[in-house]
Amino acid sequence: MNADAEHPRPGAVLFACNLNGTRSPMAEALMKHLHGREVFVDSAGVKKGERDPFAVAVMDEIGIDLSRHRPKTFDDLEDTSFDLIISLTPQAHQKAALLTRNMACEILYWPTPDPTLVQGSREQVLDAYREVRDGLQRRLVQMFGKPGGVSV
Repeated sequence: MNADAEHPRPGAVLFACNLNGTRSPMAEALMKHLHGREVFVDSAGVKKGERDPFAVAVMDEIGIDLSRHRPKTFDDLEDTSFDLIISLTPQAHQKAALLTRNMACEILYWPTPDPTLVQGSREQVLDAYREVRDGLQRRLVQMFGKPGGVSV
């Protein structure tokens, strides 16, 4: 465990939400950006969603390409050998609990607002997505530290 992290880095982590189009792909991409050389990272949804252009746009703002993400469900996962599942919605948390009932896997629940529900101008919608992106990034850095163990 890094001195700057609250939690040891898992060998494999899954981020899960309802549709795997917005929140969990953002979390996956952020974790890969931060620790993808040391940790296997994937994401899935309870149901298969669609790629979200607003999520792609706000990730692009920080230099992370989300345009190639293909939404998938838990059933689409090629491997379920995760050390940690971080669920971002209650439905995903329930699905993760079912998936891991016979496995040694830690499950954490990070309630994360759904930016797709925000209405208003394009900038107001993008701001909601930025809040989710930045909140996920803060939590990831707090929990697992920065790359290379740099102090937060």
